Amino acid sequence: MLKNIWISMRPMHWVKNILVFAGLIFSQSLFDSSLVSKSFLGFVLFCTASSSVYIINDILDLKQDKLHPIKSKRPLAKGELSVSLALVFSLILGIISIALSFWLQINFGLVILIYFLLNLFYSLYLKHIVILDVMSVAAGFVLRAVAGAVVIQVTISSWLVVCTILLALFLGFSKRRHELVLLENNAVNHRKILAEYSPYFLDQMIAVVTASTVVAYAFYTLSPEVMEKLGTKHMNLTIPFVLYGIFRYLYLIHQKKEGGRPTRMLLTDKPILINILLWLVAVLLILYL
Repeated sequence: MLKNIWISMRPMHWVKNILVFAGLIFSQSLFDSSLVSKSFLGFVLFCTASSSVYIINDILDLKQDKLHPIKSKRPLAKGELSVSLALVFSLILGIISIALSFWLQINFGLVILIYFLLNLFYSLYLKHIVILDVMSVAAGFVLRAVAGAVVIQVTISSWLVVCTILLALFLGFSKRRHELVLLENNAVNHRKILAEYSPYFLDQMIAVVTASTVVAYAFYTLSPEVMEKLGTKHMNLTIPFVLYGIFRYLYLIHQKKEGGRPTRMLLTDKPILINILLWLVAVLLILYL
């Protein structure tokens, strides 16, 4: 039972919550032990809150997940975990996460609460509205970045919000495209909203957000305001890593027919993983040395 609950919490997806540390890194507070502790606690609470949301989403999508070649292997879809037990655990986990978030920092608690309500609204309604389904998922990534800033009470950069939502849209539309290609004629049976999409339509949106992501990140690194705030003119040296990461992901989508599980790809595709680590090292060296 505990094993099935743990699997349903989707710990692999906690890697998304690393965005919580963006505020800490880019505010150049990485060596402030008190802020590091707050950021880490914020990361843990976002992980538990998101796991609560994942379980609720699995319960609401139980019928459709049983028809999916990958999601059908989840404990709830396989019948290895009862719906009632999963629901009780999820609600308790969510309530505790939100309560502790308010205890840690009031504004952080508000962000966690908004994230929880957004995802609940998504599971019940927004996922059935074309384009807004992906935009609401992208908003969840923005809330992660915002949460990381408010928990240590640093200024939220508008560039951070723009770059995060564009990258999240890129990943979201890519995931929808993979679902269409993977499920083919059964796509609508798994997710009704897929009837509103086509590979060509998704390719158009992917092209828009791809170009927008690169341009936004380039403007961020070249912005005089950012240079003054960070005290460096060399953030533009990280642009090649962003370009390669996006190009590599596009290669996996179109040539390898992947992209359905962005988290797994980011953790298992060695070129992307190495590229992310090199980007992070470059950022840390530029900001702190």
